[in-house]
Amino acid sequence: MQMKDLRAKDGKALTEELRSLLKARFSARMQRATQQLQDHTQLRKLRRDIARVHTVITEKAAEKATKR
Repeated sequence: MQMKDLRAKDGKALTEELRSLLKARFSARMQRATQQLQDHTQLRKLRRDIARVHTVITEKAAEKATKR
């Protein structure tokens, strides 16, 4: 997931993206616990994507606060 793609989205789309990533992370964690996870790097990728989305949400909130 690219930062420029995330920055192009609005707040509602970012929230939906975050919700989707959190569900995917939960699913991957459950697969790992039951030893069904094939790609072990998937958890790392999901965790970093979640952090990217949080970063963009924070940037947009800060930008909105400075405009006031």
